[in-house]
Amino acid sequence: MGESDPQFITVGSGAKARRIASLARAPDAEGKPGLLWLIGLKSDMGSTKAEALAAWTAERGLGFTRFDYSGHGRSEGRFEDTTISDWLEESAAVFRTSTRGPQILVGSSTGAHLALILLRHLMETAPEEAKRVLGLVLIAPAWDLTEELMWNQFSDEIKREIAETGRWVRPSDYDPAGYVITKNFIEDGQRHLLKGAGFDPKRPVLVLQGAEDRDVPISHARALQTVLAGDWVRITEVPDGEHRLSRPQDLAKLYALIEELL
Repeated sequence: MGESDPQFITVGSGAKARRIASLARAPDAEGKPGLLWLIGLKSDMGSTKAEALAAWTAERGLGFTRFDYSGHGRSEGRFEDTTISDWLEESAAVFRTSTRGPQILVGSSTGAHLALILLRHLMETAPEEAKRVLGLVLIAPAWDLTEELMWNQFSDEIKREIAETGRWVRPSDYDPAGYVITKNFIEDGQRHLLKGAGFDPKRPVLVLQGAEDRDVPISHARALQTVLAGDWVRITEVPDGEHRLSRPQDLAKLYALIEELL
């Protein structure tokens, strides 16, 4: 199987069963750490940052696992039919089946929220598995995105449209067709909120955030320091950085944060 040929695992059962595409490379030595990459909203595991991390980890003999949520990339499903709960279930399944040994969770935007709630899920349901997580590196963390970055920011007209029709098409700079935000997606997101939950990750959470980010404002990233319990969050701010943070200088900062946890 080639480096770009995905493996598929089936997550869920019955009508909810879906095939999730992943790419996994083991480290070059037993017990050596690996990275689990969690993609952003409407991204895929072939993005610029994912490919850069694949090359960087390969050079260092580190493991690297990445996958597409349902409704993304090469995985099954329609985006508008999916929820945070689905993506958390898939993230946990990939972590358990495709990674071995110590891991660093690296999440971008929505993937940063998934990284945080994945760690919380593992700590609550599989403590021995959670012990494998050395720490988190988060890029433009869209924590509690359904509440803080969507619902609370929507106008009354948008909220009414979602309530009455069950959906709203959110314009996007990254997709001319926009993103379909459903009532189910918003309501499901309430099951996975971090704010007010007192969640203590009990390991380092290193954040890379652009000061010019319009999708995840820098104030939102900074607030993570008060949302999470414990004194674990440290933020590296990029004064001229935007949301994607995929320039060579941005990637160099990302690699440096990962190296701190290795």
